[in-house]
Amino acid sequence: MSTSLPRHVGIIMDGNGRWAQVRGQPRIEGHRVGAESVRDITRASRQLGLEALTLYAFSSQNWSRPADEVKALMQLLRDYLLDERAEIMDNQIRLHAIGDIERLPAFVKEPLDALCRDSAHHTGMTLTLALSYGGRESLARAARVLAARVAAGELAPDAIDVDVLGQALPTGVLPPLDLLIRTSGEQRISNFLLWESAYAELVFVDVLWPDFRRNELYRCLESYAARERRFGLTSAQLANPDSDVEPTSG
Repeated sequence: MSTSLPRHVGIIMDGNGRWAQVRGQPRIEGHRVGAESVRDITRASRQLGLEALTLYAFSSQNWSRPADEVKALMQLLRDYLLDERAEIMDNQIRLHAIGDIERLPAFVKEPLDALCRDSAHHTGMTLTLALSYGGRESLARAARVLAARVAAGELAPDAIDVDVLGQALPTGVLPPLDLLIRTSGEQRISNFLLWESAYAELVFVDVLWPDFRRNELYRCLESYAARERRFGLTSAQLANPDSDVEPTSG
């Protein structure tokens, strides 16, 4: 493995349903096996020394899926929170959740809130679960918070810049997103971390999420390490920081 690791990796865990369908199994079986991938990727990320891992577990739009599937997904989420509690606590992982958490059923929200609270002091990797989450919805909530502060006289409109808006987002406590991975072969970000992805490297893999284990993660990290991250500068500027070459948008 390369030593050039991202600080923060986000993953769109796609392909559970298709994994099950091609095997003639119910969709929920794909989600169940996908939960094993979550465990393996989380452990591998912690062992590698990543600072933050953010997983797109349930989108705002997923509530529109068949009621039986949503119910089963919520039960799997509860099972994960209970089963992984000891490992999260024993390994100094800080659990963080983003999204419309209040919409989650109580039997999920209660263990989620408890584990987030009990692990809040941990100094190891931050594991963020995006639940009932949408990037546009997150931006809208941040805008409402800032608008309320302006209306209350706590914040001048001219003071709102990219840093202030970024800190108003629930990801403001995390390192900048360096790498965004999507499994299953789809090549879109599906309303995930829209603001945060501005300068993230994108990696799309054909592997369905239940088959995405640590070796696949290693390959994505190798791809990341081989890329030149310019942030609007030129290669020449990166090679010679004192250069007076004008930046480009490339």
